[in-house]
Amino acid sequence: MKMKIINKFVRRFSADARAKRANIFRSHFQIDGNTRILDLGSEDGSNIFSVLQNTNFDAGNVFIADIEAELVNVGNKRYGFTPVVANESGILPFSDNYFDIVYCSSVIEHVTVAKSDLWEWKDGAKFKASSWERQREFANEIIRLGKRYFVQTPDKYFPIESHTWLPLIGYLPRSVFLPILSVTNQLWVKAADPDFSLLSQSEMKTLFPDAEILLEKTIGLTKSIMAIKK
Repeated sequence: MKMKIINKFVRRFSADARAKRANIFRSHFQIDGNTRILDLGSEDGSNIFSVLQNTNFDAGNVFIADIEAELVNVGNKRYGFTPVVANESGILPFSDNYFDIVYCSSVIEHVTVAKSDLWEWKDGAKFKASSWERQREFANEIIRLGKRYFVQTPDKYFPIESHTWLPLIGYLPRSVFLPILSVTNQLWVKAADPDFSLLSQSEMKTLFPDAEILLEKTIGLTKSIMAIKK
């Protein structure tokens, strides 16, 4: 019963946060039928569909890119979006500035190491260094592809880690974090893969030097970071 209550509370909390970020996106960009949009790390496109509500978007000009082919094909059938199957490198076959807007929400922290090797990376410093190089490449691809962009990621120092819903877990060394996660994945209301390397405000500014950095606040603390190039 307690787990159900926690699950319901956190999901409502997350939904409210997504709605606030959608309002921020709509306040920064003018969308019409000619606006070409890429949702990078889209899953099935449900999030970008929600974000674009009450705008004059053309579904054919919305591209959804994800490493899961099945998901983007679902988005194509459900919403009419243009599906793009990406590989783990994040490099896409489009020319520079092909998109008017690149939208990327809660994705860049997952651009780390090969998914098949996640549990083998026990050295936190090596995991961070390898992840950082891939995140730099991913950020450069966003900058290359989009005339403008909106990139959001959970804040590294928010006390409740957003992928696991566990308190302070993001502060632990990876050698401690992995065995804890292997247990909580069996017992806790939220299971997660250890594929994320959380970013700080300064790191987001380094990755996106031409962006305005906005902070999403919750109870006075920074919950997530948004890099926006208008």
